Amino acid sequence: MTDRSKKIPSFIRTSCVFVLGSVLFVSGCSAPSETTDGGGATAKNAGSRLSSVSEAGKLKVCTTGDYRPFTYLDPKSKEWSGIDIDMAKNLARSLEVEPEFIQTTWKDLMPDFTSKCDIAVGGVSISLERSQQAYYSEATLDEGKTPITLCENVDKYDTIKEINQPGVRSITPIGGTNEKFADANYPKGEIIRFEDNNKIFDEIIAGRADVMTTDASETRWVANEHPELCAVHPDKPFNFSQKAYLLPLGDDEFQEYVNQWLNMAKNDGTLAAAEKPWFG
Repeated sequence: MTDRSKKIPSFIRTSCVFVLGSVLFVSGCSAPSETTDGGGATAKNAGSRLSSVSEAGKLKVCTTGDYRPFTYLDPKSKEWSGIDIDMAKNLARSLEVEPEFIQTTWKDLMPDFTSKCDIAVGGVSISLERSQQAYYSEATLDEGKTPITLCENVDKYDTIKEINQPGVRSITPIGGTNEKFADANYPKGEIIRFEDNNKIFDEIIAGRADVMTTDASETRWVANEHPELCAVHPDKPFNFSQKAYLLPLGDDEFQEYVNQWLNMAKNDGTLAAAEKPWFG
């Protein structure tokens, strides 16, 4: 008998006998909200990741591995690091399972998540388009898009109007919200679509691109890593956006669990500890 079934009242777990006249009827009785699926999961969460993750013994995590400070896969050591990598490991520990990281790309993030993973992390921005295909957790960060460029060019590219000019080369990774922002706001400029987000800032340093508009958190980290580059007004971004974790559409039980875990992590120092090596 499982621990969960022990908690179910005996009058629910045992069969019921009804006597009508001289005929004896035997019928199995159970409360619909407490029936089990044979593996200990209640009917309420039988189809939830709360059940399937526990049964599998692993939490499958989709992430790109190319978006520091949130997610990074070292090409040599094959080691994962980043704020959201640490957070996914903590979530897995709370579920008493092992994390399994599955690398994806920004353009394949949604199809890979819906077909392969229990959660997607790594600086994922909230968008209405994604919300049609997945749930989100509560927001992990409030920020927005802002430019990063050579420090000598900060005054040249501190407004959308200045960047949206013929001859200004805006570089962007393919398939994410940065590309969508560039397409929507820089139609007069030149947009360079770049495959490798790990090397994209080298293009600005080498003079093959002028500016990139990305999330303020990334510009802060990049400026700290590359003294040639400066974040342009990261405290006053062009727009408002939030980051969160992607969760399976319709799985209310799993979303509720992740949100409760995240709320605790924000208040017990877990999230702050994950951010400290990257933001100081």
